[in-house]
Amino acid sequence: MAQKEASVAELTKNFEDSTAVLLTEYRGLTVAELKELRDSIRQDAEYAVVKNTLTKIAANNAGVTGLDEDLQGPSAIAFVHGDPVAVAKGLRAFAKAHPLLVIKGGYFDGNPLSAEEVSKLADLESREVLLAKLAGAMKASMSKAAALFQAPLSKTVRTVEALREKQDAAA
Repeated sequence: MAQKEASVAELTKNFEDSTAVLLTEYRGLTVAELKELRDSIRQDAEYAVVKNTLTKIAANNAGVTGLDEDLQGPSAIAFVHGDPVAVAKGLRAFAKAHPLLVIKGGYFDGNPLSAEEVSKLADLESREVLLAKLAGAMKASMSKAAALFQAPLSKTVRTVEALREKQDAAA
């Protein structure tokens, strides 16, 4: 009983500390394949095989709702502490290479996710790419603004130069 309480407490802490939770079914995968999966997403998530009943209790304790339907059969959870998009991409890539891994759903930003929504999350570009695009757009806007502010000044210089040449020609 004490061991179960400790497991629930640890799972509750994992739910509370995670930015997202992605739920999978691992039936048929070998230990080596699970290790490969853990290694592939280790930078952004902790992947743990869980007991469904203890996970339901821990999720409810942490205020995470909507996972009860997906907690059927052998379940494993990726507790995301980094970029959820990177973890979703990693799980999807692993599932393509190992069809026995099934993405069942998840929980992100206060809402439960279906398997389709996890797939859409994986379709997003990573945070770094989005930030780079934003920086590029801001740089382009700044260049346009600088050119816009410089245009009247250069036009004035050209006009003064033309007037000076006209006066030199008239004299």
